Amino acid sequence: MSGDAELTAAERAALDALRTEDGSFDATGRVVDPVEVDDERVVEAALRPRRLEEFAGQPKVRDQLSLVLEAARRRGSPPDHVLLSGPPGLGKTTLAMMVASELDRPIRVTSGPAIQHAGDLAALLSSLVEGEVLFLDEIHRMSRSAEEMLYLAMEDFRVDVVVGKGPGATAIPLELPPFTVVGATTRAGLLPAPLRDRFGFTGHLDFYEVADLMTILRRSARLLGVEADDTGIAEIASRSRGTPRIANRLLRRVRDWAQVHGSGLVDEEAAHAALALFDVDAAGLDRLDRAVLEALCRRFGGGPVGLSTLAVAVGEESDTVETVAEPFLVREGFVIRTPRGRAAAPKAWRHLGLSVPRSAMTQDALPLDDDDAPTGRFTS
Repeated sequence: MSGDAELTAAERAALDALRTEDGSFDATGRVVDPVEVDDERVVEAALRPRRLEEFAGQPKVRDQLSLVLEAARRRGSPPDHVLLSGPPGLGKTTLAMMVASELDRPIRVTSGPAIQHAGDLAALLSSLVEGEVLFLDEIHRMSRSAEEMLYLAMEDFRVDVVVGKGPGATAIPLELPPFTVVGATTRAGLLPAPLRDRFGFTGHLDFYEVADLMTILRRSARLLGVEADDTGIAEIASRSRGTPRIANRLLRRVRDWAQVHGSGLVDEEAAHAALALFDVDAAGLDRLDRAVLEALCRRFGGGPVGLSTLAVAVGEESDTVETVAEPFLVREGFVIRTPRGRAAAPKAWRHLGLSVPRSAMTQDALPLDDDDAPTGRFTS
């Protein structure tokens, strides 16, 4: 029996609706609406402030960037290239969008991993219009050949297009209109010095204070149409790891709990119950954070232990442990980075409800890791 014969009448009618005149099928009708698939990202984008005066937190970077943009606006010329660095979720992309918004200019968005050949960058640069903002996310992950082309484009507003191969190859200079590059990176130390030097303004974003996160959450709750009181907002802010992206995500999850199990109000009770359900404890530690501390304290006696060994113990990639969990754990004093590996601080033992061993009492005296030293020095 054929496949069509096994279908119900409703299924056969739906299938016929997708069939084209030549007997083939139009698959687009079966594709899930991309807006629904990416609902979280759409909501996150909608919560981004549009102007610098709406941007809560990071007062030094905000004031410095405001000065650079206002001076450029009064001169009637594009501002210097801008480099924004800092951990994920602190607002680098939001500030990049604000640069274009404050200048009332269009913005072109791409990322370092998407530019792996100089030709890709040349095609992108040649299509820019005067005054346009080019946002390069994760700029440290660009290919070396593209980086070298970007040097010249940022400094002289031109690129050299090579035509032909071998001895007969000719470099044709292509003039570019003045534009502004906004680069964002979570690993500023990986940027080559020649590229860093071509940015006229460099801003480093740090983790947010709880008061600033509460301001952000109040605004987000208003935009989302969520009824929230200060106790619920404060509880979410205190567990958000100093990161607005996490704060907004937790607000949406507490909202979900309040709508399903509560009265619809985001209060302290709803925040406690929802965050417990999603494994976010009172210190803001999630499942991965606690797994790292459990491995350090229970399996390795407090360490020191190498990064790769620690990653295997928690079932994650080394990069995930180093870039996702470790910055917050080190900043909050749970983990110490030493030349011999990661070690648990007394605070980690106490957080797990364990007695602090005598060896851990001396961990604070261990020399800290040197981030500028060559990588690969941690033993496994």
